[in-house]
Amino acid sequence: MDRIRIVGGQRLQGTIAISGAKNAALPLMIASLLTRETLTLHSMPRLADVTLLGRILGNHGVDITIAGKKAGQSTSDGQTFRLTSGDIVDTTAPYEMVARMRASFWVLAPILARCGEAKVSLPGGCAIGTRPVDLHLSALEALGAEIELEGGYVIAKAPKGLVGGRIHLGKVSVGATHNALMAAVLARGDSVIENAAREPEVADLANCLVKMGAKIEGIGTDTMHIEGVTSLHEAEHTVLPDRIETGTYAMAAAITGGEVFLEGARPDLLREALQLLQGSGVEVEETATGIRVARNGSGLEAVSVETQPFPGFPTDLQAQLMALMCTARGVSEVRETIFENRFMHVQELARLGANIDLNGDTALVTGVEGLTGAQVMATDLRASVSLIIAGLAAQGETLIGRVYHLDRGFDRIEEKLRQCGAQIDRLSG
Repeated sequence: MDRIRIVGGQRLQGTIAISGAKNAALPLMIASLLTRETLTLHSMPRLADVTLLGRILGNHGVDITIAGKKAGQSTSDGQTFRLTSGDIVDTTAPYEMVARMRASFWVLAPILARCGEAKVSLPGGCAIGTRPVDLHLSALEALGAEIELEGGYVIAKAPKGLVGGRIHLGKVSVGATHNALMAAVLARGDSVIENAAREPEVADLANCLVKMGAKIEGIGTDTMHIEGVTSLHEAEHTVLPDRIETGTYAMAAAITGGEVFLEGARPDLLREALQLLQGSGVEVEETATGIRVARNGSGLEAVSVETQPFPGFPTDLQAQLMALMCTARGVSEVRETIFENRFMHVQELARLGANIDLNGDTALVTGVEGLTGAQVMATDLRASVSLIIAGLAAQGETLIGRVYHLDRGFDRIEEKLRQCGAQIDRLSG
């Protein structure tokens, strides 16, 4: 099993190109099931989850071609995918597929909308909480679907097609909003989604669907109105830049006292995170082509935050911010309001010398003079990268195990960090 080896204490300096957003790329790929024609997606990140979802969609009959790198492009420029779902050959998504990637549960809505039936395994629990699918199912029922649960599977039927309706999501849920939106665009009549997630990745999906011929109003708000159409057509779309990758590298630059230009980053996608960084003493400069992040010699100041749905501070940056605050002056309070069990990185950060006290959904981080390298183990994707951030600042050598989590969500992270002066390598076996 691969490990990451870091020799800390090096300032990051240089340019990092921000890849296309994983959390946008996955639902966009799934949206290809809604049309017989080709959906072309640019700036697709090179990630294990993207590769796995491609195999899952292939089982349903989606043909995927991947264009090679053009002359003058770097590997950070992303890939171009062409997805064609001429005939859906299998309306069942089996447990062994859905269990490997929770996002694959989202095939439920487009397969049901297009074929009138779908059988998709329940995803079950995961490392950061159970995340039940009740909201997904109630959204489909609001559009006339008949839902049964049998043998660990969701069996959804709408033999005469879905019909427009009012969908009220009892809790803000990105996944349920994705499913509701993909179902509503092919439903007969008008639909409204209330309390919809406002995350940029949801808006990216909606904008792509509009390019495919969907009629959607209220994109980017918590209420979307959809006028159903009978079919969607081919389209071309560029995946928006990854705001989580942007925030991660910004914090990596800050903890090392470095200066990094995040090329292609969009500050409007993570405004609160950037403001928190500025509050901790980090210089943030927005430009037309990206974001420059630098830390002067005065060190970091403690900040406090609680995770919230967009436009609040994202839960997917909570672990990274906690790593950053390990070396800040004072005490930071980090409250996790989105997912339970998302503090599993705390014990591993403690192995590096961090001083963190847990009380329910809140972590109190008391800054220390410095961290020291150690052997640690990643527990999930965001925990993995928080250990990399801490390792970059720690004196000595840090070895991180279970780094396959990183490959799911960060496009060539070692390469990007090495280009900015980090001493980081992957050890095979």
